[in-house]
Amino acid sequence: MGSIDRYIFRTTLASFALVLVSLTGVIWITQALRGIDLMTSQGQTILTFLGITSLVIPALVLIISPIALMIAISHTLNKLATDSEIIVMNAAGFSPFRLFYPFFYATCVVALLVAFIAAYLAPDGMRRIKQWDAEITADVLTNILQPGRFAQLDKNLTIRIRERQPGGILAGIFIDDRRDPNERVSIVAEQGEVVKNENGSFLVLKDGNLQRFEAGKRDPALVAFGRYGFDMSKFSGQGRDVTLGIRERYLWELFSPAEDDPVYKQIPGQFRSALHDSLLAPVYPFAFAVLTFAFLGAPRTTRQSRNFSIGSSILAVFGLRMAGFACSVMAVKSPEAVFVQYAMVVGAIGIGLWMIIGGIVVELPPRLMEAINKSNARIARLFGRPATA
Repeated sequence: MGSIDRYIFRTTLASFALVLVSLTGVIWITQALRGIDLMTSQGQTILTFLGITSLVIPALVLIISPIALMIAISHTLNKLATDSEIIVMNAAGFSPFRLFYPFFYATCVVALLVAFIAAYLAPDGMRRIKQWDAEITADVLTNILQPGRFAQLDKNLTIRIRERQPGGILAGIFIDDRRDPNERVSIVAEQGEVVKNENGSFLVLKDGNLQRFEAGKRDPALVAFGRYGFDMSKFSGQGRDVTLGIRERYLWELFSPAEDDPVYKQIPGQFRSALHDSLLAPVYPFAFAVLTFAFLGAPRTTRQSRNFSIGSSILAVFGLRMAGFACSVMAVKSPEAVFVQYAMVVGAIGIGLWMIIGGIVVELPPRLMEAINKSNARIARLFGRPATA
């Protein structure tokens, strides 16, 4: 790789990193705000909130990376064109295809990143989110028990807490247990905390009293205690078994799912769609890079407008990605849509390479350009200023 190639390679990757971080950060914030209830309603710490919401970042990077690469290549080419560097390199013997080399190297780096994320990192993050969410949902003390509310955990079992204190301490605990038809137990305690061990989960109450109303007796039995353990294993153990969805499967799991997998038996078409999405994920950066360079990489003078080429490249890339999403949806029910999706991506790369090798300059037809200039001239005369072509 020569000095010019290294310069373009570094500029493209630096722009890609900046755009990727910026776009991912903005979208991550909008996604993270949806999970703010982890702290407000479920009593989780900010570390738990940041941990869960940050696990979605690989999935965001997977979608944003090809777009960030397209923006980075557009920025680099526009910078080279503005400084007339493309013209100089072309005059020195650099063909458009030769100029594409450093952009191809940068695309390979992005494609490797996307392949790793699609095959492992994004599914791993999604399954961690699901497992973490299941654990939070299963923890009755964080999901159901809210300060100042009476929560019915089971038939004839009601618990209320006054407030949560730092360190996981619960203050002002009231328990009304009528599950046994022969007796009713009411417990009031100043404080309590959750203790989990090999025997299960227990709500350890401190400094309280217990009233037991037995059937057939008029007066209750009153017991004051300094420490009392209330078994919560039945409730805190719920929801621990997590069924993985399609997006939580690694690439090799999509390749060869277990024959007795209940999810695969129910929706095999979604397995097929997710598999080919993962396989095509590292190919899209090449398609975006080729199309962007095909529209913007041809040598032009500084007097030639690049607006039409920039708009055309955006439309081409956007159209290809939207068509890919549509084929992905149709592939759930129609295997033929998978072949259409591959044909579109490969066709886009082929057309882009043909334009690059042929040195085709994408611009408006002369007649249309002349009509636009005349229209601009008329508008300029209306405002009393001389028009410029």
